[in-house]
Amino acid sequence: MQLTVDPVHSKAERAMFIRMPWRIYRDDPHWVPPLLSDRRKVLDPRRNPFFQHAKMELFLARLGGEVVGRVAAIVNDAHNTTHNDKVGFFGFFETIDDQAVANALLGAAEAWLVAQGMTEMRGPISPSMNDEAGLLVEGFDDPPVVLMPYNPKYYSRVIEVYGLAPVKDLVAWRLTPQGFLTEKLERVQRLVREREGITIRSVNFKDRTAFQRDLDRIKGIYNAAWQPNWGFVKMTDAEFDALAADLRQVAVPDFTVFAERNGEAVGFALALPDLNQILIHNRGGGLLGAAWGMLTRRKRVTRGRIVILGVLPEFQRRGVDAVLYYEIGTRMTRGAGYTESEASWVLEDNVMMNRALEEMNGEPYKRYRVYEKTMKKN
Repeated sequence: MQLTVDPVHSKAERAMFIRMPWRIYRDDPHWVPPLLSDRRKVLDPRRNPFFQHAKMELFLARLGGEVVGRVAAIVNDAHNTTHNDKVGFFGFFETIDDQAVANALLGAAEAWLVAQGMTEMRGPISPSMNDEAGLLVEGFDDPPVVLMPYNPKYYSRVIEVYGLAPVKDLVAWRLTPQGFLTEKLERVQRLVREREGITIRSVNFKDRTAFQRDLDRIKGIYNAAWQPNWGFVKMTDAEFDALAADLRQVAVPDFTVFAERNGEAVGFALALPDLNQILIHNRGGGLLGAAWGMLTRRKRVTRGRIVILGVLPEFQRRGVDAVLYYEIGTRMTRGAGYTESEASWVLEDNVMMNRALEEMNGEPYKRYRVYEKTMKKN
């Protein structure tokens, strides 16, 4: 049978691209189907502000006329300006367990990136480090938590055989109330509050003006706290506003908190209910099924994910992170009754954050890998 890889041009081909994962995962009990409407928005240059500084080409692989894989090739100008490099990315990668198909897909992405003047290819990043990043390489025993990727075990093999090499690992930590809500953490965070004058308050979701002010504070902390991190790119105002609009629909005020000193925000933490425990039952990926699940299964959620926890550089190493962890952990477990949470993701070489999670008896139970290769001009 003839194997072909072609760019996506038509509306019908875009729909095939979005629906392709159902072929790979339909019998996988751990897979959480994405919302089709969300995938359409993420890939739409008219609705996703990421494309104000980036461009992307989608490819479909067909074997004997049947769709057997997909990939996106991405140039993020903001990344290359920030890091002064010429890195292109691949993302939204899916393939049947066939090395020829994987090679053809990654080869098409590489050729397109070379044509754009890029010198390295990195991924999977879908479509940026502020979205879904990395390939799951450890921790296949249970479903992913909300906003984290998932893939079959063989993906690492076909990617490495193609010639991509590991460049960075991202770690997900499992936390339990028994493990990290200890007397030691309670004592440490209480001393920090007293010494530094730290108070905690929730983000104001009800008042539009107050919410916008809080959003500006979050953006300032996020862009400052993550600036030194590998691969980090500041989010634009439009990207941040779009993210806030999405999160506002699912965020819980009690899990969205500032650490303040003299009325000024010095740290921020965001945790989300693991809505994947609901969406895993929505096998078709439709909005109606998701909405029904939210109505009928919301109280069955038992896990949360700590998505963001950051402190302004001048207040780091002063224990403010311990206050935020304690506050979020207390609210999720004693308030919402969650039995565990995930802190993800953390760069493998972020010594300060990994050490803090280790001291809270966290378990590094999942690992995601980013790959890279140097490309040659044709």
